[in-house]
Amino acid sequence: MMDVSFQLYSAREFTPFDGVLKRLAELGYTQVEGFGGNYDDPAAFRALLDANGLAMPSGHFFPMEQFESDLGKVIETAHTLGMKRLFVPALPPEQRGPDAAHWQSVGARLETIGEGIRDAGLRFGWHNHDFEFVPCADGRLPMDILLEAAPSIEWEADIAWIVRGGQDPLAWIEKYADRITTAHVKDIAPDGECEDEDGWADVGQGTMDWKGIMAALRGVGVDLFVMEHDKPSDFDRFASRSIDAFRTF
Repeated sequence: MMDVSFQLYSAREFTPFDGVLKRLAELGYTQVEGFGGNYDDPAAFRALLDANGLAMPSGHFFPMEQFESDLGKVIETAHTLGMKRLFVPALPPEQRGPDAAHWQSVGARLETIGEGIRDAGLRFGWHNHDFEFVPCADGRLPMDILLEAAPSIEWEADIAWIVRGGQDPLAWIEKYADRITTAHVKDIAPDGECEDEDGWADVGQGTMDWKGIMAALRGVGVDLFVMEHDKPSDFDRFASRSIDAFRTF
């Protein structure tokens, strides 16, 4: 059984985080993925991780501009928390749209940021949502443009958001087999269910073929899997049911 990580954004409504981390460790998680809510006092949060035997190999940093305006602080935060992989998780809504030239410029910025991150001995990449699969005016998809314009960055593929974007995840895994290093593991509820949770489901309780998807991801060398639910109504239920399901994949 491969170790599995847990995106702490999924537990943002169930703080304090010391209790969250204790429960994750009890359930068998060995890793967590950080987000902005964990970075106010990196040393203190590292102490909580260590006390619960948890590692934080990856983290999300939003907005992207902080990599450009305060790279030193980002790197210091990552080193303190023990991160190796840093990801931009999204663009704010006002920076999304069908302009291919805009996505080209975002990709160029990502490529430049990645150089500075790698110079610090860390890894850097992009995490997708569904908006990267809305065609630009010229018919190209932003996800393709980003990866072409930033040929050195990694892709943390959020598989369920690929599906929400109307795409076949297996086709994208095959297409970018050499770029996907990390994957978010989450599930989509059947139509009309879990509406209070924005239509997301606990992993293994939804419509995604996770056994098949996991085989494809492992086949291309993905070695970090991160459990996530964007809006769980019950953190403990989600965390426990999802790791139980993951153990069967």
